Amino acid sequence: MQKLMSALLNAAWPCGLLFTISLFLSGCDNAQPHPEVLDVQSQQPIVINCSDDWYQQVEKQLRSDDGQGHGPDLGSDEWQSVIEFKLGLRGDLSVPKRNTDAWCTFIDERLQH
Repeated sequence: MQKLMSALLNAAWPCGLLFTISLFLSGCDNAQPHPEVLDVQSQQPIVINCSDDWYQQVEKQLRSDDGQGHGPDLGSDEWQSVIEFKLGLRGDLSVPKRNTDAWCTFIDERLQH
């Protein structure tokens, strides 16, 4: 019986050592962020900077012209008013002030959903 126990311990010892090492190494792996880090990162808002490129992207989705090439200048207050109208937001008090990055971020969020 003692020989059997000794044989089992001798056979189990390398496996136990490997298991312990793998636990230790997996606990030290910083390649994957912890879930709580991911939650904090995903909660940080993305701010859209108003730019000519962004205006052009919005214009591709929501045409502000009359179909004959006549329309407001991209990014102008008149253009922003048309965009709000097309999204059903005109008069909505939750819309940020025009000509701000907050306005562009707000509109971008509406276009993504």
